Amino acid sequence: MGLFDKIKQAFTGEKKEEPIQQDEVAEKYEKGLEKTRSSFSEKMNALFANFRKVDEDFFEELEEILIGADVGFDVTMEITDALRQEVKLKNAKSQNEVQQVIIEKMVEIYEENEIDEQPVQLKKNELTVILFVGVNGVGKTTSIAKLAHQYKSDGKKVLLAAGDTFRAGAIEQLKIWGERVHAEVITGKEGGDPASVAFDAVKKAKEEQADVLLIDTAGRLQNKINLMKELEKIKRVIQKEVPDAPHEVLLVLDATTGQNALIQARQFKETTDVTGIVLTKLDGTAKGGIVLAIRNELGIPVKFVGLGESMDDLKAFDSTDYIYGLFSELIKETI
Repeated sequence: MGLFDKIKQAFTGEKKEEPIQQDEVAEKYEKGLEKTRSSFSEKMNALFANFRKVDEDFFEELEEILIGADVGFDVTMEITDALRQEVKLKNAKSQNEVQQVIIEKMVEIYEENEIDEQPVQLKKNELTVILFVGVNGVGKTTSIAKLAHQYKSDGKKVLLAAGDTFRAGAIEQLKIWGERVHAEVITGKEGGDPASVAFDAVKKAKEEQADVLLIDTAGRLQNKINLMKELEKIKRVIQKEVPDAPHEVLLVLDATTGQNALIQARQFKETTDVTGIVLTKLDGTAKGGIVLAIRNELGIPVKFVGLGESMDDLKAFDSTDYIYGLFSELIKETI
């Protein structure tokens, strides 16, 4: 069963092969994507009110709406080109028919790229090392704390490493968060060697039989060569103690920065082996389509999304809940 069919079933009384529960997480997504959904639905309704027929002017306006939602230029062109063909084949004329084709095409494009969307998997009875990268100000330290809180709530022993030794106050900031979530923080000197902090943290995590080690790193993209060397050195020293680590390299991006987040993702992808994205402040933007752009243009899975400010509002990414939260108002209109 396709993703679009699953989501449609969430609104109907049909017998479901794979039931979707409108649980607490799904409600979080729907609430967190309210700004994007409202903006998108409002603009789509205005589009249909202004155009009596689906012509080239209609498609140009649709392109502007999609780009405005930060779906991305490439994805937008793919959607509108596919939509032109579908409208002709299906002879779609009514608002509901065209909206359904638009949503189906967006979901289809989302599903086309075969990306491993597995959530972060912790090693069983072994240490899991997760490296965090990202520029300053995107919510990296807060995301580390929220993830530590989740793992602690699951009964895991968690250590944090303050590897961002260059930004003033970064070590102290992580220490404060560590106290709040009751997780020990391994630190070094401000301006010191981040790799040394990482090495000490891995040794201590092994000695204390910790389940998870979360390592913060500096976010200095202005000199990519230095950053690349620094991250490579961190990985080397980690692997002396844990040969298959780091098990995840998570890039933290601020959803409210839109296309700037996409640019940062491109640059970090060139700099290091990013395994997943943590997209913060998704609830604070009307441009939630950035998830589609990241996935389709860069092929990097989104692993976590920030849907609020509380400690429990960093959620593992779920494609069904995301699409549901993004298009629920339009899908309701098509069934």
